[in-house]
Amino acid sequence: MATNNQDPQHSISPAEWQVRKDLAACYRLCAINGWDDVIYTHISAAVPNEPGHFLLNPFGYRFDEVCASNLVKIDLQGRIIGDATYRVNVTGFAIHGAVHAAKADAHCVMHLHNTSAIAVGAQTDGLLPLSQHALRFYEQCGYHDYEGLALTPTEQTRVISNLGDFPAMFLRNHGSLVCGRTIAEAYVLMDTLTKACDIQLKAQSGNTQLTMPSAEICRKTRDQLLGDGSPEGELEWPALLRKLDALDPSYQT
Repeated sequence: MATNNQDPQHSISPAEWQVRKDLAACYRLCAINGWDDVIYTHISAAVPNEPGHFLLNPFGYRFDEVCASNLVKIDLQGRIIGDATYRVNVTGFAIHGAVHAAKADAHCVMHLHNTSAIAVGAQTDGLLPLSQHALRFYEQCGYHDYEGLALTPTEQTRVISNLGDFPAMFLRNHGSLVCGRTIAEAYVLMDTLTKACDIQLKAQSGNTQLTMPSAEICRKTRDQLLGDGSPEGELEWPALLRKLDALDPSYQT
């Protein structure tokens, strides 16, 4: 098997190294946007050609410190594969592990404590169709009620049931979760969801009656945004990487 010589301690395939770079870039972009929560929350990605293996940020590191080489390879139970140079937050991976196990196409799972998503998720009606960004998730978003810090096996079952086939979910009073068939898709979905929440909160702050499209228009626009169903983010991701490369290309190391 071909190896990547940028990690002298491990034999890493070119396919895995590419995922490592993309996942590290996703962490860095989230940090730039202020979506991180010190050392908490996670973005996980499946390792190519290694069923049941995933990459996760090293616990104790900020998002802006994550790079391709310090991502940790783990299994579905959060156990480290290979040398334990870094440690991981096993409890934090519980949500990710449940989603990865239940959804074969969830190659990237992003869970954040982004402020606006917590605020919208705390509202009884959740995300409203107030913007074009929100219409991407019209009838495409799940909700899971808050049950405390620790995710029990029975709650994992409820999380998966509430997520269903949706690409996104509000963990009420807690944060947001998106699933992507690619890392690029997960990032773009989270970006769209976060903007939808930002817009909703700003619209509601005006203390005036809000205007929303009809259900027919909401569904029509959602379907237009979904297009042919191919993974989202394919066009946006190279542009985002160019932005990141110009600011700090160290995520690639």
